[in-house]
Order: sequence, then C-alpha cells, then structure tokens
Amino acid sequence: MHIVTDSGSDITIEDAKKFNIHMLPLKIDLDGKSYRAGVDINPDEFFDLMDNAKGMPVTSTPSVGEFQELYRELAKTDPEILSIHLSSGLSATSSTAVQAAKLVPEANITVLDTLTLSAGTGWQVMAAVKMREAGAKLPEILEKLHQIQAVTKTYFSLLTLKYLIAGGRIGHLKGLLASLLGILPVIWVSNVDGKYYDVAKKRTFYKAIEEIPNLLLKDHPAGSLLQAQICHASYPEGARLLKEALEKVYKMDWLPDVHLGTALGAHTGRGLTGVIVARKDQLPTLP
Repeated sequence: MHIVTDSGSDITIEDAKKFNIHMLPLKIDLDGKSYRAGVDINPDEFFDLMDNAKGMPVTSTPSVGEFQELYRELAKTDPEILSIHLSSGLSATSSTAVQAAKLVPEANITVLDTLTLSAGTGWQVMAAVKMREAGAKLPEILEKLHQIQAVTKTYFSLLTLKYLIAGGRIGHLKGLLASLLGILPVIWVSNVDGKYYDVAKKRTFYKAIEEIPNLLLKDHPAGSLLQAQICHASYPEGARLLKEALEKVYKMDWLPDVHLGTALGAHTGRGLTGVIVARKDQLPTLP
C-alpha cells in the first residue's frame, strides 16, 4: 500500500523519505514569487519574508493533474493507495484528491479527510504507516484512523489575527472587531467538520495559552495522562508557556515539537502556538 499526504501534515521531507510517504507540497505566492511548502523555503525564512512583505500570502492546493500524475505512477507498483489530507473544512486539498482519484481507474484510491491539520494530520499519517508496516489491511487502518480523529483535540492561539482575517479563515467583521479591541481568541479545530471555532477570548496571548488546559478539563479530568504535541510558528517561547500550563494540570507524554509549515503559517503569521492532544487511554493501540 502507498500512503500519500500533503505538506499540510507538517511531516518533514526527511521523515517522508524515511517512512516511504509520498507528499505533495501546498503552494504559497508572496509578493509575486511562488514557493512550494516544505521544499523551496523553510518556515523561519518564510516568516521573515512575511514580516517584511508588501502584500498578503496566497496559498493553493496541488492541482488535480499533480495528484493524478502521482497516483498513476504509484499504481504501477501497487494499486492500493491511501491518500490522507488536511481538513476539508479548511482546504480544498481533499476534494482535489477525490477528483484526481476518479481519473485513475487503474488504482484503488481511498481519500481520507483528517478533519484537522499540521501534527493532527501527521498523527493519522504516521499511524497509517505503522499499521501498513505491520501488515494491516485497509479496513483496519481506516477504523484506527477514525478512532484517532474522534479522540484528538486541537487548540491554538496566535499573536495577530490579520492573516486569518485576510485569508477568510475567520469572519472579517468579527475578526476585525477582536483585533481593534486587542482580544486574542483560543481556536478549536473541530473534529466534526474540520473548521475553526473561536471557543474563548482573552486580553493577552499569555491568558489565551493559560485557557487551553481549562478547555481540556471539559473532556479530561485533571491528572489524566495525555499524549500531546506542541505546534508553533517560529515561537519557541509560546511552546514553553503552553507546555508549562498543561503540565500544571495533567500528566503529559510529549511528542517532539512541530514547527508549523509555510502553507499553514501563511494563514497565521509568526507566533501561533497550539497543541494536538488526546487522552492516552482513549487512543487506539498501534503496532
């Protein structure tokens, strides 16, 4: 079985090669120049460009043709393809993959909408890799991935709303009003429809970060063992603050921090800090 994803999973090129994951890059246009996320520029360089850019970045998905070309090439060695992509509530990547799959009848392509992004998508991709290597069949893999979707939460806050507003990811008037008032949201990525929801509002970034453990208390009692991964946009200080806030309330099994990639970072700017988290005993057992 071949496993395909996009660079919105924030899996590094090195890990993609190591684990035999086929990754199509999302694209970013900024001030008249195009970049392939994860290929042409690293996040630190990109955020430096954003800080000094004249215009706003514009992102796009891989084309139907690019998906089609990859699927056809992979089908030559194994027609079974599992294509795992960031949320359809935030990107057209999944729907583009579905369109392309219909044009490659020689392959048996399953497109999975992860209903999340960044490391949340990465968790599902890496789980699929582990099960594939253990010889699991597609129905079992999909069952486990849906279990991961059901129990995983993603929360984040950020230093500025201007990129989310410009990209249409939050309501313009609502976002503009919050910006004028100096209010920062805590945003939840719904694992039901894969969209952003503003679930708390705080006057400072620090208070927004401190609110994330309180939101998790609605689902997980204090003292629970959580598996978690911090994702940040070139802001290690935010990562440190969020880790400290969570460790005050929970027992934590930390995965290595993830640096938010350029395509997703184009919608947030430098400073986003978030966590992908699940209660350890609710996650499915993997090989």
